[in-house]
Amino acid sequence: MNLLTKHISIFLFLVVASFVLQTSNAQTKKVLEINRTENAPKIDGILDDAIWQTAEIATDFISFQPEIGLKSTKNTRTEVRMTYDNQAIYVSAYMFDNPNDIMKQLTNRDDFGQSDFFLLVLNPNNDAQNDTLFFVFASGQQADAIANPTIGEDFGWNAVWQSAVKMHDDGWTLEMKIPYRALRFPEQDTPTWGIQFHREFRRDRARYTWNPLDPTKGNPGLYHGELIGLENLKPPVRLNLYPFTTGIVTDFDGTTETDLKFGLDLKYGITDNITLDATLIPDFSQVGFDNLELNLGPFEQTFREQRQFFTEGVDLFSKGGLFFSRRIGNAPVGLVNLADGENINRPSTTKVLNAIKVSGRTKSGLGIGILNALTEKTEVAVTDDNDVVLRSEVIEPFANYNVLVVDQQYNGNSSISLINTNVMREGSFRDANATALVSNFQNKRNTYRIDTEARVSHVNYQTIEAETGFSSFFFIGKTSGNWRYSFDHRFADTKFNINDIGLNLRNNRNNFGADWSYEIFEPTEKLNRYRINGFVNYERLANPGVFTGFSLGANYFAVAKKSLDAYGFNIRANPGKQFDYFESRDGRFFIFENFARIGGFISTNYNRPFAYDIRLSAGAIFEEGRDFTSIGVEIEPRYRFNDNFLLIYEIEYDKRKGERGFATRENNETIFGERDRRRLTNTITANYTFNPLHTLSLNLRHYWDTVDYDYELFTLLDNGRLTTNSGYNLDNVSTNPNVNFSTWNVDLSYSWQFAPGSFLTALYRNQLFNVDNNSFDTFSTSFNTLFEQPALHQVSLRLQYFIDFNGIKSIFTKNNSQS
Repeated sequence: MNLLTKHISIFLFLVVASFVLQTSNAQTKKVLEINRTENAPKIDGILDDAIWQTAEIATDFISFQPEIGLKSTKNTRTEVRMTYDNQAIYVSAYMFDNPNDIMKQLTNRDDFGQSDFFLLVLNPNNDAQNDTLFFVFASGQQADAIANPTIGEDFGWNAVWQSAVKMHDDGWTLEMKIPYRALRFPEQDTPTWGIQFHREFRRDRARYTWNPLDPTKGNPGLYHGELIGLENLKPPVRLNLYPFTTGIVTDFDGTTETDLKFGLDLKYGITDNITLDATLIPDFSQVGFDNLELNLGPFEQTFREQRQFFTEGVDLFSKGGLFFSRRIGNAPVGLVNLADGENINRPSTTKVLNAIKVSGRTKSGLGIGILNALTEKTEVAVTDDNDVVLRSEVIEPFANYNVLVVDQQYNGNSSISLINTNVMREGSFRDANATALVSNFQNKRNTYRIDTEARVSHVNYQTIEAETGFSSFFFIGKTSGNWRYSFDHRFADTKFNINDIGLNLRNNRNNFGADWSYEIFEPTEKLNRYRINGFVNYERLANPGVFTGFSLGANYFAVAKKSLDAYGFNIRANPGKQFDYFESRDGRFFIFENFARIGGFISTNYNRPFAYDIRLSAGAIFEEGRDFTSIGVEIEPRYRFNDNFLLIYEIEYDKRKGERGFATRENNETIFGERDRRRLTNTITANYTFNPLHTLSLNLRHYWDTVDYDYELFTLLDNGRLTTNSGYNLDNVSTNPNVNFSTWNVDLSYSWQFAPGSFLTALYRNQLFNVDNNSFDTFSTSFNTLFEQPALHQVSLRLQYFIDFNGIKSIFTKNNSQS
């Protein structure tokens, strides 16, 4: 039996076993009956509409953090009422409380800040796995998300809905309108929906729910109540249009350019449960700067996705870890053969022509996801040393990126998925395909979990032989109670490669890991909660099957009961010889020994106007002939001037002395060096939120990094040790490895939501960049040099308007009835 057949056989056995191991553990559910209304309530936060006087009340909330099972007092009780009509679900809630104790910091949308909140959870399929979350804060701000046991809460998802709050002498009230277009459900005569209400008191982080929730086991969806009384629900035509225009003025090094862009995004309900999302003419001009850093390691530097189309509603596409959206529109992959004296200016991105997503889930739990994107052919000009254009070369052809996901959920807490990704490039450029079979199984008592993955990649290089690779993952763990533990195994052969549309920093691994943890779910005399965990990892190469490293460590985290300050520490060690096969860049191993690091942090309670975070770490290598030490300090004070204005400053300093690593290549030989490195990052973040519809934000970041190599350089011996006998030094290598690297970014934006789902956003951006070999320069000298570089200045104004097809239809219906 070959290795691939063996792994697939194990995977299928575990999937079948997961069905056999199911045991019943039914949860008690509260039931709320909802009545239809002929007169929709006005969404103003004032509960004077007639329907609220007769609607059934959901009350008697029970706590689940920090204590479990406490009943709300009379003065802090919550009373929720609901109604519906042909357009929407309506909710009112009265949160009784002392108004002096209610926290209501104004923040950006989806930013929790220091504010009490009310949460409505709706699950039209009542399947305990696919929830839609709507948060309303005491400040009046909104947040929304989708959630399931696999991804947790995804706040990249956004919907257009209405809410309003009102303060009173004995608490605060709210009203919500959730249009049916924000939900996915089939036409239903008398459905039963899953429903839950949460309320959080920010002052002491206490969270209460209507239907009792047990945080010691299972996902929150298992503890929903039920909503009955809905009749003859007909989902609307779900067609939402988002036309936009963006005006841009860019000035760089004395050259000014202007641009005016028009585009359209849309959402369309193909069926009651399946939605099409499309960006027909993409515009990502207002996406924030990436936090660039100097990368000395053997693996690529990656950044988080910031483009809204690729962050919203992508939960299905994350299955199996095959999809990394930054690949779409990333730097070109093609190479250009250059003669002596020829140069190219390699672009960092390719243009995305359009992108679509089709996704949804049926009532039976079958999820379907299709993502497709097209990128433009990209050419570069080949020039000589005098900048004379010699010819044009295609560096990235017209390309199609595709992701297909089929995911079946079952038993309220488990799923099995098939994922395929594909990249097709025009002409003789490389193509790629990858497939994964994934199972996430939890027994019905919610005490144990088994996760398995089997992944196959295929890359067609066109000019050389194609490669097929394999990777697998296995996890089994106890997921309930105070004591928890798990075991995992990761495998990838030398040919596994998903990096055309996925992210896999390295392959060739055969690693084993074990974890354990102990945590409390009820406060002690001094602590609200604490958690301690430990881990052990044993690592090998898949080919050849040799040992590469061993690591172990422990972490501790706690929150003080009275102050709500958080603190913790961690320790990690790599005892004995560690064999690094990647630092050399040529496949040979480099040995280091006995590395240890210890760190700790304190994070004071953000409820106070002034709070701070401090993180410290120190590391060392205990090896004969080595003198490596590292220290890291991060200090982040924050001050909340009032509920509108928050200012955060962060300074991070990292120093490494005696670090050894790859420096350069000379005469086709890998050259190592011993280096001292200093990194200093300063960041300022400020937000002034006038009200939930108007926000002014500032992000400023300066990053400085210097790398200074010792004069004598090393070559790597076949036994993994370094030697200076080859005679290389800083004077006789052709490339100076010393580095002085610095960047400066400023984003200043103003956002106005002038209508539901419609925004006017003004953005000013400023960027500076410099890299040279002056590693001895001081901070002030480097800072002055940076500001001598040409600066990028950009001003953009974007207008996006939300159009609901049902709103247009109702206007014409009303006009026809009047005629």
